[in-house]
Amino acid sequence: MTDRDRERGIRIEPSRKRVRVYLGGEAVVDTVRPMLVWETPHYPTYYFPVEDVRRECLFPDGEVERSPGLGKGESYTVRVNGAEARGAALRHPRSPVEELRGLVRFDLEAMQAWFEEDEEMLAHPRDPYHRVDVLASSRHVRIEVDGVTVAESSQPRLLFETGLPVRYYLPKPHVRMDLLEPSDTTTACPYKGRAEYWSVRIGETLHKDLAWSYPQPLPESQKIAGLIAFYDEKVDVHVDGVRQERPASPFG
Repeated sequence: MTDRDRERGIRIEPSRKRVRVYLGGEAVVDTVRPMLVWETPHYPTYYFPVEDVRRECLFPDGEVERSPGLGKGESYTVRVNGAEARGAALRHPRSPVEELRGLVRFDLEAMQAWFEEDEEMLAHPRDPYHRVDVLASSRHVRIEVDGVTVAESSQPRLLFETGLPVRYYLPKPHVRMDLLEPSDTTTACPYKGRAEYWSVRIGETLHKDLAWSYPQPLPESQKIAGLIAFYDEKVDVHVDGVRQERPASPFG
């Protein structure tokens, strides 16, 4: 990558993982030469050498996507085995970033499944510079919503994740589960797994999706299995008697 590419805010690195992308039950790309491209500062996206893509599955759809850093992108519909994902593939054959010209990007959500080696990928590629640490603690943590204590524990697990506020995971017996209502919301995290959510009802007011838990977290996050965390951005958190300032984050 050139200094000019860095000035554009584009970061590109090779990955050593085998990556496969599926649609219609068939792999449309199978490569051990994927590239990680940071199009946004939050997480990378996989790009694939065009030689490792089943090009007979790509059909130009005439759409154009423009990016200040990447240049003009040509959109393709992906069709295979009776399944179709319109606009799910993108190429930048004349990109100002030379390394991108021979690569193809697939839309994460449009494709059926993604595998890193033989493990299914959740949400997005893992950032090799992203870290999650879960530590047992004896800090006293109390959570308030509208002035009502909804959780209180001196046995929290603290989760420290790159770029995000510390999260306090509390045992269910230390949470007012009578105030929590199960939500239909679920999310996926490539570092922690799949989460289920609860809303908190205080009187007549329902605060939607304030709390979550990972019933079966990924192996690297097993210490938070079954524990409950709250959005510090939306509740009042007291640690050792000191009210914490609500953090600024994408989840605020």
